[in-house]
Amino acid sequence: MGDVVLPEESSPTELARTHASVVVNGDNPLRDLQYMANDPVLDMRHTFARSSAISVAVDPVALITTECITVTSAMRKHARWAHSSVSAILGGGSTQGYETSRPSSPREGLAVRKGQRGRDSSGTPSEDIRSFDTPALLHPFLQVIRSSSTSAPITSLALVAITKFFAYNLISQESPRLSLAMQLLSSAITHCRFEASDSAADEIVLLRILKLMEGMISGPGGELLGDESVCEMMETGLSMCCQMRLSELLRRSAEMSMVTMCQAIFERLKHLEVEAGDELGALEESTKEDMNTVKMDPAVNGDQVTSPSKAAPTSTRSSSSLEKSLDATSESPALAHNSSETNLAQVSAPTEISEVKPYSLPSIRELFRVLVELLDPHNRQHTDTMRVIALRIIDVALEVAGPSISKYPSLASLAMDDLCRYLFQLVRSDNMAILQGSLRVIGTLLATCRTILKLQQELFLSYVVACLHPRVEIPREAGIDSALYKGVPQAPPSQVSSGRSTPVPVKDRKKLGMEGGLRKPDAREAMVESVGALARIPSFMVELYVNYDCEVDRGDLCEDMVGLLSRNAFPDSATWSTTNVPPLCLDALLGYVGFIADRLNHSSIHNGYPDTNHLKEQRARKKLIIRGATKFNEKQKAGIAYLASQNIIDNPDNPVSVVKFLKGTSRVSKKVLGEFLSKKSNEIFLGAFLDLFDFSGKRVDEALRDLLESFRLPGESPLIERIVTSFSEKYCSNSTPEGIADKDAVYVLTYAIIMLNTDQHNPNLKSQNRMTYTDFSRNLRGVNGGQDFAPEYLQDIYDSIKTREIVLPDEHDNKDAFDYAWKELLLKTESAGNLVLCDTNVFDADMFEATWKPVVATLSYVFMSASDDAVFSRVITGFDQCARIAARYALTDALDHIIFCLSTIGTLAPEISPSTSLNTEIQVNGNSVMVSEMAVRFGRDFKAQLATVVLFRVVTGNETIIRDGWKYIVRIWLNLFVNSLIPPFFSPAQGSLDIPPIPLQTPSQVIDRAQKASESGLFSTLSSYLSSYAADDPPEPSDEELESTLCTVDCINSCFLGDIFANIIQLPGPALRSLILSLLSQLPEESSPAVIVVKPELPQPNPTNASRSAANGPIYDPAVVYILELATILAIRDKSTVESFGKEVGEALQTVIRDAANAHHITVSRAIFYLLSLLQASHEHSFLRAPVVLHTISSLDQRTQERSALTTINGLAHCIKNPGPLRNEMTNSPDFWSILRSIMAGREATAAVFEIVQNVTVGIPSAITADNYESAILLLNDFASAASVGSLHEQKGDKAARRKSGKNTKPQDNEIVIRGSKAIGIIYQLTGRVPNLIKQSHLERTEAWTTYWSPIFHALTSQCVNPCREIRHQAFSSLQRSLLSPELISTDHKEWTAIFGEVLFPLIIRLLKPEVYQSDPIGMSETRVQAATLLCKIFLHYLVLLSEWDGMLDLWLRILDIMDRLMNSGQGDNLEEAVPESLKNILLVMSSGGYLVPPEQKPEHEKLWVETWKRLGRFLPDLYSELFPNEAQKPAKSPQT
Repeated sequence: MGDVVLPEESSPTELARTHASVVVNGDNPLRDLQYMANDPVLDMRHTFARSSAISVAVDPVALITTECITVTSAMRKHARWAHSSVSAILGGGSTQGYETSRPSSPREGLAVRKGQRGRDSSGTPSEDIRSFDTPALLHPFLQVIRSSSTSAPITSLALVAITKFFAYNLISQESPRLSLAMQLLSSAITHCRFEASDSAADEIVLLRILKLMEGMISGPGGELLGDESVCEMMETGLSMCCQMRLSELLRRSAEMSMVTMCQAIFERLKHLEVEAGDELGALEESTKEDMNTVKMDPAVNGDQVTSPSKAAPTSTRSSSSLEKSLDATSESPALAHNSSETNLAQVSAPTEISEVKPYSLPSIRELFRVLVELLDPHNRQHTDTMRVIALRIIDVALEVAGPSISKYPSLASLAMDDLCRYLFQLVRSDNMAILQGSLRVIGTLLATCRTILKLQQELFLSYVVACLHPRVEIPREAGIDSALYKGVPQAPPSQVSSGRSTPVPVKDRKKLGMEGGLRKPDAREAMVESVGALARIPSFMVELYVNYDCEVDRGDLCEDMVGLLSRNAFPDSATWSTTNVPPLCLDALLGYVGFIADRLNHSSIHNGYPDTNHLKEQRARKKLIIRGATKFNEKQKAGIAYLASQNIIDNPDNPVSVVKFLKGTSRVSKKVLGEFLSKKSNEIFLGAFLDLFDFSGKRVDEALRDLLESFRLPGESPLIERIVTSFSEKYCSNSTPEGIADKDAVYVLTYAIIMLNTDQHNPNLKSQNRMTYTDFSRNLRGVNGGQDFAPEYLQDIYDSIKTREIVLPDEHDNKDAFDYAWKELLLKTESAGNLVLCDTNVFDADMFEATWKPVVATLSYVFMSASDDAVFSRVITGFDQCARIAARYALTDALDHIIFCLSTIGTLAPEISPSTSLNTEIQVNGNSVMVSEMAVRFGRDFKAQLATVVLFRVVTGNETIIRDGWKYIVRIWLNLFVNSLIPPFFSPAQGSLDIPPIPLQTPSQVIDRAQKASESGLFSTLSSYLSSYAADDPPEPSDEELESTLCTVDCINSCFLGDIFANIIQLPGPALRSLILSLLSQLPEESSPAVIVVKPELPQPNPTNASRSAANGPIYDPAVVYILELATILAIRDKSTVESFGKEVGEALQTVIRDAANAHHITVSRAIFYLLSLLQASHEHSFLRAPVVLHTISSLDQRTQERSALTTINGLAHCIKNPGPLRNEMTNSPDFWSILRSIMAGREATAAVFEIVQNVTVGIPSAITADNYESAILLLNDFASAASVGSLHEQKGDKAARRKSGKNTKPQDNEIVIRGSKAIGIIYQLTGRVPNLIKQSHLERTEAWTTYWSPIFHALTSQCVNPCREIRHQAFSSLQRSLLSPELISTDHKEWTAIFGEVLFPLIIRLLKPEVYQSDPIGMSETRVQAATLLCKIFLHYLVLLSEWDGMLDLWLRILDIMDRLMNSGQGDNLEEAVPESLKNILLVMSSGGYLVPPEQKPEHEKLWVETWKRLGRFLPDLYSELFPNEAQKPAKSPQT
């Protein structure tokens, strides 16, 4: 195979000469070269890529003739052909002789062609030149090209002519014998010879050759070329690229051409793949024989464009016949100089060459091999410039056909082994061109062939992480909470979790150059760009997670990569790299999040991918193994025990189970493993470990090599001896190998091999002092059972150890160690399997769960530190995408942390609430806005506003996923609410709470801007300032503060918080629990005042504001009420929420009520209402009992109860509104009535209390029972007593009537009097329930009568002395009806007789008291009369029954005494008239009834008769004679005597 060669006549250095200005054909050679590099005629890439060829305006035959004349004309001017005959030039003369001979020179050949224009091979004129035989057409021009006698300009003209033929489509795919012509042309241009003239002209020829080769391979005829031709042409082009003596422009042009040709060649590989279909192996097998027949050996140095070895092709090459034919042609006898024509059949003699198969896998593989070999960093013949060129060409090849390369074993093996090995060494170079090229190729290689590069990819990425991940803390910045970037790893996670994170131990990574170390800033930037390019592959990070993070023996590359990008996105990374690194990493990180977000809406594809549950199990197992290996490396027994407890090791007492794990895992330190196995106490483990090896058929050194590559040999001699002894026994355990006497011989030989290994590879030992074979064999004389080992056996061992060290892990760092580690990596590739491509979203949830922390931390930090709008936009999008991902996959921790970060940035959720002491309300035309410290500060902070909007956009719709994040959202709600920036949002209808809205704190001042708008001027401003200063008021907010507040209002409105509240009302149980617990967690601790912290430097609030004055008690905090109300609404939403959350909310409410002394009365009052509302909803459950709740409320002091009256009574009313167990339980509680009595003392709640009493007593059904009967009557009596205020109106009416002609005007209706009157009526109505109560009572009948009748009579009698006449009259009426009730008396007992001694008598006695009389002097006299009349009436009503009672006489005498006192009270004339009349009536009735008759008529009533008149004689002496005149006229002694 040959290439372009300089002619022998010229010096090798002539072509390399460069001239500042050399004129060729009257022009500048350099300019000629530049022109030709861009000549459209020469640019065959465009020529052959066109769908239609360039049309020719001239006759094609004439064109060819012209080209022939041009070449011959140039040759004629050459000294060698200056004396040629005219006939040779004109093509004239006899044709005789052309039949049997060939042109003797290129010029004569051209002349012959010129004479044959227009004729075909038979000598007849040809109508179409395109049907002319192509090899014959090109033959004379190829002679010129191959001739060493021509000069550079002549060769150039021949090349131009051929180029035109292709460009004008004179030679096309339809041309006859095009395949042969292409082979001939390829051979000619790669064996081009010409006389050197000057370097510029010579390089023009080379440039034309490049362009022609480029056109041939890239054009339609390129597929007809054979493997040999392609290799020759690529060898020629590559040689030009690598010849440093050629000009820079030519080498660059050669590189460009090589790129184009490689594109075409590797595109051919894809076509071969399509043609082969599923039978790629068959194609590989069919071309296996041709693989070794095509070889490329480009000249990479020297003066020639080809290697000297190519100058004399061997006979084994397929093109040798072609060379010989061409050479024979050039050396044929001279043509008859007088002939003008020749027979074309004779001229085109090379028809005997057999057709060549189109190029295929052999040439492509050879080209790929040569390019890869150029990268060998240890080949000193290859310069960095050559490597850069090779990298560029390889990159193009991978870009075009990377996936196809991975499918062909012959190409894939090159990529997996040599290419990766060289690249991973070149990437350590400090030469930026090498580094960038290597990274570019690695990126393309991994992007296209990563399925077969699983371990290679891990090795490269581990190195990148080691190089780029800074191990320094993130610097603290003022104003940025360090908690925001808590999740960013300080070191690669997988490299700190265990001793092994890549396919080789840590120190072996150093051998491979994967230890990172110091790299220049530009190098770091280049590596970051490479990582970013890989990360931009949508499925790349998923594949890392599935193939590495979820495999036990692989590193956590996905976590490492995310941690790397996250850490380097921080601005401080620019200090050890460049300023471009942080944005590049941030972009890659956002891209990673973006890809996951884009896949959210994709359908989940599981088929063909690993099972997600299995991956989770593997990942969990991996964590356990890492933890166990770490423990083992620290303390072996503890590690084994832990691994056994986690079922990683089946049985810790079984040595086989233990050593299988230790040998199989890559995470145990090899040094620790060696120490563990060599301990005397662990001999059983050492034996089991050796049993895992199969030494059969191996020499001692080979077996020892296998053993010592699995752990590090200890340094102590006794430990080494123990291992060697066990090894010797194991080696000879099955059968003693041939040539070995016994295990003792193996023992000595093993020691000798270890010593030899140390001796041969000790870097501190000079070569002349190293052990020779003779020394080695001498040391082993007679140790093989008394005999010597076979010399050949020892020689093989010596040679093996000398050439290839037994590499003990963790010890060496030279090339041999690299080769060893690389070999180990390749051995593991089969067991590791291919990398799984993951074009699916089924793994996104687990992957994001493992990596979200550094992502969110980075976004938070960048958000706080960035100043560019574009960055803000990207970060906001990133937050939004992270939130959508977390919500979609229910990653609550991630969403909670996002909320924490955004709320922290938003500044609205501080742990200590901002002060509200300076809150000022500004009113303008009916609209108002609250200017507060928080609103002003927030309105000035654009980042905080942006973060808040993003926060609530994240929260909206994702409420069900949030857990701990509610804590920060609640803080924001509270701060916004107390500063009047949001309403409560939750309306009473939503929670069925019949309670007014939560009151806010009164602002420190209210300013009406509309009123002040008319006031202007310096004086008014000054006076306003002085007045506020004198009053100690805060200054009026400035326009800027007002504007900031309005910005805050707009921002909050744009958050659409109402939508969130609408959603949380419908939250499911688990999410709702988190919200309620977060709400309750914001409550102040018990026994600590619920106050708002006021900064000391702020002025004190206005002391006139009672709600804000500490002197008047605890300061009111609306936030506490907000929490309690929202929690209550959520808890009583439905039955399930009551059951789930009622207990916690109830305990919180009771805590606030119990701590009432330290809470504001508004807070306490509303807490009471919430608690009662909760009680109403949860009475079916045991966690909240009515008696306990009522007792808690009744235990409050009177002042607190009075302040809480309205809300308390409202809550009680709701609880007892409907009949049921709760109503009965509450109304039967003494605390219920105690609360009512305490509350009714205040006027505000009296009406509501009375409604409750009405509901309980006379409601349907009534709730009066034996337990609450007396309490109800007492409370009704209190209402009646309260009506005494009506006497004032009555007395005023009396005075007014006296002034107005004595007419008495009826006083206006008074609500209190009306309630009192109703209370009397209710008390009377209760008399109807007394019989049932007595009947249901478990008391004795006599005791029951007293228990249930006495409260009614006591209440009525007490109201009979009420100063209010209306109440008094109704009470008397009710009392009379009650006393006359048929249910009152019974023949079974006499308790009813107590109505006189306990009811009527005390009543009259009270009426006789002066103070009672003075309470209503006008009306009380009438009341006394009514009382006297009532007494007499009741006595007469029960006279018959009383007559049967033994105590009647005493009762009657007591009545007479009472009447005596009434008559002689001296406080009015009415009694003096009424008493005698009443007594007359009684006496007459008693007399007619036979109870009061003279003794002679009924002696048994004598005492009654005598005592009656005796008592009456004291105050009514004339009554006896008036009533009984006949008896009075009798001479007998009067009874009064």
